Amino acid sequence: MHIHILGICGTFMGGLALLARAAGHSVTGSDANVYPPMSTQLEAEGIELIEGYDAAQLALNPDLWVVGNAISRGNPLLEAILDRGLPYTSGPQWLAENILRGKWVLAVAGTHGKTTTSAMLAWILEDTGLAPGFLVGGVPQNFGKSAHFSDSAFFVIEADEYDTAFSDKRSKFIHYRPRTAVLNNLEFDHADIFPDLAAIETQFHHFVRTIPGNGLIVANALDAALERVLKRGCWTPIERFNDPLGWRAAGTDAEGTLIIQDGDREVGRIVWELAGAHNRSNALAALLAARHAGVPIQRGLEALSRFKNVKRRLEVRGVVNGVTVYDDFAHHPTAIAATLAALRGRVGPARIFAIFEPRSNTMKLGTMKEALPGSLVAADRVFCHAANLGWDAATALAPLGEKAQVSANLDDLVRSIAACARPGDHLLVMSNGAFGGIHQKLLDALGAPAQ
Repeated sequence: MHIHILGICGTFMGGLALLARAAGHSVTGSDANVYPPMSTQLEAEGIELIEGYDAAQLALNPDLWVVGNAISRGNPLLEAILDRGLPYTSGPQWLAENILRGKWVLAVAGTHGKTTTSAMLAWILEDTGLAPGFLVGGVPQNFGKSAHFSDSAFFVIEADEYDTAFSDKRSKFIHYRPRTAVLNNLEFDHADIFPDLAAIETQFHHFVRTIPGNGLIVANALDAALERVLKRGCWTPIERFNDPLGWRAAGTDAEGTLIIQDGDREVGRIVWELAGAHNRSNALAALLAARHAGVPIQRGLEALSRFKNVKRRLEVRGVVNGVTVYDDFAHHPTAIAATLAALRGRVGPARIFAIFEPRSNTMKLGTMKEALPGSLVAADRVFCHAANLGWDAATALAPLGEKAQVSANLDDLVRSIAACARPGDHLLVMSNGAFGGIHQKLLDALGAPAQ
């Protein structure tokens, strides 16, 4: 079958394209922004990419058009498809019907930690010989790619609550029909499509309704929103983690330990590469999900001792003159606070500069601006790149006093950071985008001769 994907360079749709190609389909695609690394990854697999959405692409005459959720009414190619009555579907629906059908699907849902937990789970299954297929929203360094097609009975997927497509406003995860589901946490996010937390809880309950009675839900016992979701009705056994009387994770960042406990009993411990209480919680969720697929907790821990984190999760981009520059995907106040806490646990009293841009749709709308100062208190200095916002970032960060600096000019911000930095400092860059190449700009500025 020849499929043509609209919005192919997005993380999800690009991963879907790789899976479709590996499954033997002919794949082409188009996007408004065809650029590396996704473009090069796709082209290396023999997938032809077209810049833009000109209706002339109808001449490709594929068997099916797969429409990404970034595509809206008014898009010229979509309008031409609709006008001619051509066959189309959404990415999640195509995935469910062509890749996930007949598989033991292990889905990881939640506001935070989906990508990391999915990567951990896929690696545990891989390391124990179960050879799963997977599709996650980042690049796990153990695999070097975001998606993998496999003949295995198991498939791990990051289960996103964002909407499916222009024609289907249900959350993507409604299509996946998992047998094992992780519910990591639940907060308000995606203010561009959800009016409030209650609306997201409804989508999560729709998800819960799709999980069979012989499946398993692995749920965070400390999350009140998840408890509300489950109390609306649940037909599947639940195993809770972060339970003071049951499964919980401990450890220290300084020593790099992960300890798994069940009540008063220590089940096992390892030394591993990750930091932060949030990652220890992610690991426990992955271990319990893998156990449902037949992997004992101890064996799963052995696998995690060899786990390499997902790219852009406290990833060191370089060290210049004793100053370390990190890249992290954090863009929600809760994630920012967790990432800062993890780095603080690792570097102790050393100075941390938090460098971020309010880039996600939720942040641009200003929905989370009141929570920003509290999420940044662990940083010694805060630098915010605020361009094209509908709210005043300087006013929002005023509670941080003189340690916060805001600029609409990226180059000015880089110069300010480089002028303040000294050996031993840690520069934590946080964004869900490329941030204008700030990581390399900082490394270059830090290595420049003093003027």
